[in-house]
Amino acid sequence: MADPAQEPTMDRILQKISAIGRRLEGMDSAMVSMAAETKNIRTEIASFQTCVLGLEQRVSKVEARASSFQDRDQELLFLRSKLTDLEDRSRRDNVRFVGFPENMEGEDLLRFL
Repeated sequence: MADPAQEPTMDRILQKISAIGRRLEGMDSAMVSMAAETKNIRTEIASFQTCVLGLEQRVSKVEARASSFQDRDQELLFLRSKLTDLEDRSRRDNVRFVGFPENMEGEDLLRFL
């Protein structure tokens, strides 16, 4: 058997080993909890990645439409400028006679002039 002088030391060693075992059991449960939380975080990250990809696609579509609107806006400005020029040219060809009563020319405008 063991020496009686060593028995208190053996009891303390067994107590320490038992305490270490309890601490390890607590750490095991903490590790299981951390693993579950890590899995949840990974699931959330995957969900966020899916959302981000969807948002990126939507932003790309919006940017393409905005570019199209800018092109149409430039074309509209060009067409307005062209219309204004054509209206101005059309007005230059109009002649107004001032001081003559209305319908004085009668049926034959060329003879009147």
